[in-house]
Amino acid sequence: MSAVREVAMTAEPINEPVDDHLDWMHALSRDWTYEQVKNLDLPFDWDLVDGVIVVRGQTNQWHDQVRDRLFVALLGARVSPCAANVERCVLLDEANTAKPDVVVFDKTGLDVFELECLPPEAVVLAVEVVSHGTRANDRFRKPGQYAEKKIASYWRVERGLDDLPIVHEFHRDEEKGVYLPVAQHEGVLRTSVPYPVEIDLAALVEL
Repeated sequence: MSAVREVAMTAEPINEPVDDHLDWMHALSRDWTYEQVKNLDLPFDWDLVDGVIVVRGQTNQWHDQVRDRLFVALLGARVSPCAANVERCVLLDEANTAKPDVVVFDKTGLDVFELECLPPEAVVLAVEVVSHGTRANDRFRKPGQYAEKKIASYWRVERGLDDLPIVHEFHRDEEKGVYLPVAQHEGVLRTSVPYPVEIDLAALVEL
């Protein structure tokens, strides 16, 4: 009998870790909750989708410029009690979280200094800037989840052929429970929802 075979026959079986709820390597074999995952020391940024830990991909400079400057514009135009943030966790339910690129929320009754995740009922606008690795999520999965949780408005920001942002504005139809397109903004974004704002889209990127 070979040494390899002897080792195979005598080796102790590999046991599952006792605290497997703290072992993210078992993410595909179990349903996670936010309370479990938030305490893990993960080597990447993540979303939680139906109890599965999903790695958030690397973004590029175009994406980050547009995200950050949209945030600044929305922050500067905000009307109380609204606040704005970048990539703030939204706890859709215990098995689903999302981090919109930009989020506008009603801070009434919230402890903004201790807050980890926003409750979806506080969110009034979610903004996703589409990148090459997020097209399906930003066009389909996330708006479906946001609409289901009654988030009133959604902006999907696409990169045009001239490298300038195009903002697709959606409002949630209360009767149908889905987002309906309101406007496609190119050049300048003007809207009154969630509050009056005018944004020069060309100024969001450096060409």
